Amino acid sequence: MEGTNHTQVTEFVLLGFSHGQPFLFALFLAIYLATLLGNSATFSLVSLDPHLHNPMYFFLSHLSCLDLCYSSVTVPKILANTLCQQATISYRGCLAQAFFLMWCAGAECALLAVMAYDRCSTCAMAAAGCWLWGLLDSAVHTLLAAQLSFCGAAKLQHIFCDVPPLLGAACSNTRPNELALHVSSIFVGLSPFLLVVISYLCILATVLGMPLATSRRKAFSTCSAHLLVVILYFVAANLNYNRPSSGYSPAAGTLVSVLYCIISPMLNPLIYSLRNQEVWEALRKVVRVSGTPSSSGNNA
Repeated sequence: MEGTNHTQVTEFVLLGFSHGQPFLFALFLAIYLATLLGNSATFSLVSLDPHLHNPMYFFLSHLSCLDLCYSSVTVPKILANTLCQQATISYRGCLAQAFFLMWCAGAECALLAVMAYDRCSTCAMAAAGCWLWGLLDSAVHTLLAAQLSFCGAAKLQHIFCDVPPLLGAACSNTRPNELALHVSSIFVGLSPFLLVVISYLCILATVLGMPLATSRRKAFSTCSAHLLVVILYFVAANLNYNRPSSGYSPAAGTLVSVLYCIISPMLNPLIYSLRNQEVWEALRKVVRVSGTPSSSGNNA
């Protein structure tokens, strides 16, 4: 009978770690600091410079905020666990981590699609819709995950908590969870990705119509970098939540998760912002203003 031999789980053991890994600690710390610096700088510059108050940079500031949340949901706990004898996370902490992770994932998928059409006249509503879209999607999956039962020692083949590892460790019926993930992968993952691809095809047609070869090269360079990061994110995210039923190892799952929720937030400010001349100009203005002596100091 289902429910027999089920135990009340208080914590999960994360099997993606072997104890005492100073190299991994240093690596994840460097990635986290780069993510914090790049995204905080982007968010601050967009807020401070009036010249960046347009739809594109408005959405970029939300992307930076999302990426800050993304990394902060997982990396601090990863850093702590790399130095522990046994990597663990409480049951409630695991569900909370999975909830916020999927919230960020769903919101970022929607935001990347909105950014591909950055001529919005209602930017605030579009951004709010992205956050709400991710919140609703995450709430469904987390509520379903909270109904799962676990037998014996609860062990997750991962380095942080997410819904797919929870399904792999559960000993109760996971079909509703799997169905929800498949449906979500279509509406939250695949549909925004197709919108982005259509947008870039339109951009490509415009670029090909440019009269100057130098203008075409510059546009291709920018668009190809953007598209590469978008493809990396969407492919990794869809593989993570809609993974094959066989031939998919826990190590591969961990690598895919790291790509889209740890590496991608670090790359986004480099690709979208720091390669942009307007952002560099805004940074130079901020540096000049902060380095200018105050008028009262000059008159003293």
